[in-house]
Amino acid sequence: MIRIYKTQDQIVLEQEGKYYVANETSWDRYINRDDLYQQLQEEISSLQAVGGEEWLQSQKLQAPIGSQEVWAAGVTYLRSKVARMEESEQSGGATFYDKVYDAERPEIFFKATPQRVAGTNETVRIRKDSHWDVPEPELTLVISSSGKIVGYTIGNDMSSRSIEGENPLYLPQAKMYEKCAGLGPCVLVTGNGIPATTSISMTIDRNGERMFTGSTTIDQMKRSHEELVGYLYREMEFRTGSYLMTGTCVVPPNDFTLQSTDVITISIEGIGTLVNTVA
Repeated sequence: MIRIYKTQDQIVLEQEGKYYVANETSWDRYINRDDLYQQLQEEISSLQAVGGEEWLQSQKLQAPIGSQEVWAAGVTYLRSKVARMEESEQSGGATFYDKVYDAERPEIFFKATPQRVAGTNETVRIRKDSHWDVPEPELTLVISSSGKIVGYTIGNDMSSRSIEGENPLYLPQAKMYEKCAGLGPCVLVTGNGIPATTSISMTIDRNGERMFTGSTTIDQMKRSHEELVGYLYREMEFRTGSYLMTGTCVVPPNDFTLQSTDVITISIEGIGTLVNTVA
């Protein structure tokens, strides 16, 4: 396994606890390679390690994204379907999510442009015109321009459940706004995908008090990663690649909503931990 981190002016590689500064500085050129894992292995063999974990902690990490768009898949877990039906019951839209869960075509929607993405230890936002807001922890696929999954990162899909529940057609407003997504802390690149038993966990803390904790494994997802990518890349071109959040099964209870200064911590086995504070 190799992890790729992004700083303000460097691309950093990590393997077995050792860190290396890549020769390339363009994230778009670097990440958009179908043979990324093999290329990284060859590159690391020619580089000198610059340090260990303490060295990385001295660096200011950025969200691991260049000019790529961030997309998302919805209702891929049963728990997500139930939550969406609950929030849309009063508007009469509950059956939409039931139908999507069982349909051949998945729900895929645009999530964020790069400038609306926050990295680890950066702030995400909740909408001022929303009264029910939650984070959604999601395994996020890093996909090349040819449609090949080349890596994985952690996504924080910030969502206004009150706006989406009012009317399913309001989904873009519920999902897309300034700092509506978190990505990081790195991109995990492997030679053989990611295990189906990979765990995802999330905690939310408020003024030092634990408000929520939950976890799941990615094998609870109904659809495969390849299926989701296949639909995303139908009739679509991504010249520098793309990112696809794959849905969530970790949903806070209906009586919970985020507040400013809440700390959201999302961990995915093998990738690391993404920490965002609510502005």
